[in-house]
Amino acid sequence: MGRGASFYNTAQFIGTFMTTALARIQPDSFLTLHYRLSGPGGDLINTFSDSPSTLTLGNGELSPAVEECLHGLQEGTRATFELPAGVAFGEPNPALRQWVAARQLREMGVTAVVYNPGEVVKFFNPEGTGSFAGVVVQVGTEPGERSVLFDFNHPLAGQSVTFEVQVIGIL
Repeated sequence: MGRGASFYNTAQFIGTFMTTALARIQPDSFLTLHYRLSGPGGDLINTFSDSPSTLTLGNGELSPAVEECLHGLQEGTRATFELPAGVAFGEPNPALRQWVAARQLREMGVTAVVYNPGEVVKFFNPEGTGSFAGVVVQVGTEPGERSVLFDFNHPLAGQSVTFEVQVIGIL
């Protein structure tokens, strides 16, 4: 090619703007974000003062109602959602309030000597692949031996929830 020759016709780019659309959250997106979940009693989770969280939507890391708030948000978005009572984590299930004998707790590897109402106790599932938590409601002798009444409902079940989010990255 001679002097001043090019591989493309510069006139074809006149009036053309190169834009990059920001990614939007989809139902199976992998996210990096800061978020805060709070109920009438205050914050339950708040990552804004710590490292952001990373999670994949659809894996059960957030409730379906909370995930739904995220759908369609773009990177860089900061938003707050108010979810009415019972929407974010359902209504409390009375069957998830259970007496557990102290003997069973020891067999399960829960080794606390004293249990106080309001304390959160971590349990491992039988397969050892995950964990769940229960809140101590009462300590007593039900049914006939030293036992602890646990509430295994989500702490925000049946309550209104504020969900604040800042989307940092979407893959």
